Amino acid sequence: METMKRTSSRAGCACATHEKPDRKAVGVDPDIKESNLKRLRRIEGQVRGLQKMIDDDRYCADVMTQIGSVHEALRAVGHELMRNHLRHCATSAIKSGSGEAEAMYDELIDMMYRHAR
Repeated sequence: METMKRTSSRAGCACATHEKPDRKAVGVDPDIKESNLKRLRRIEGQVRGLQKMIDDDRYCADVMTQIGSVHEALRAVGHELMRNHLRHCATSAIKSGSGEAEAMYDELIDMMYRHAR
């Protein structure tokens, strides 16, 4: 596992170098971006609703149901982001071959382990 952590921290993305804190995604579809932003705004409203539910001493099972909804909504955004990453960033890195491809494989494996349920 230690090897995985060491390797993945060096993983490069075709989007930009990992050393830069201001990395940008490549090939983001404007419609998908807008859709993700709308989803995140709805999620923000759901979280505010959760705060109100707790403040109002709402029934625990109802609060937990709402928390589950927020989780699923965040997963949906993550799904779209992963799709874009695979379609553009990963494809570009893998096509370039050599070190960039190997670094992308490491990055993808790390992402799958970190974000698996």
